Amino acid sequence: MLLSGLFEPEFIKIGLEAEDKDEAFEELADTFCQASGLNIREDILEAVRERERKMSTGIQKGIAVPHGKTDAVDKVCGALGISRRGIDYDALDGEPVYLLFMILAPRDETEKHLWILKRLAEMLQNPQFFTDLAAQTNPASASAVIKKYENILTAID
Repeated sequence: MLLSGLFEPEFIKIGLEAEDKDEAFEELADTFCQASGLNIREDILEAVRERERKMSTGIQKGIAVPHGKTDAVDKVCGALGISRRGIDYDALDGEPVYLLFMILAPRDETEKHLWILKRLAEMLQNPQFFTDLAAQTNPASASAVIKKYENILTAID
């Protein structure tokens, strides 16, 4: 499974309005539900909040990867939010978050879930990926940036 398959344009929201992480979770859950046609908002919120209670998923400067496991999905899936103002996220570095990659996985898909998280972490090691993605003004161009950097990473593998 490729990251670009998780973050198709319909699963991307540019201009998150959230001011804190809980509002961001709600916006991303709404984006996912609208795009997928699944009415699983509360299941999503429960899964990401449960994981977040263990430790903040604000992992590096300006980036958060809220994720969780739920039986409400039958495959690994996700949504991406881009904030222009920054979100108070209680990130590990104390800085606001601008990119939020929400990843959901069925409870029995641990291996795929971990592989997706690892792959995303590899892409995020390139600071230009953050810069290019944060600058996008529409979901299609944001999805194209993810594909571009994923292709670069695949070529290196």
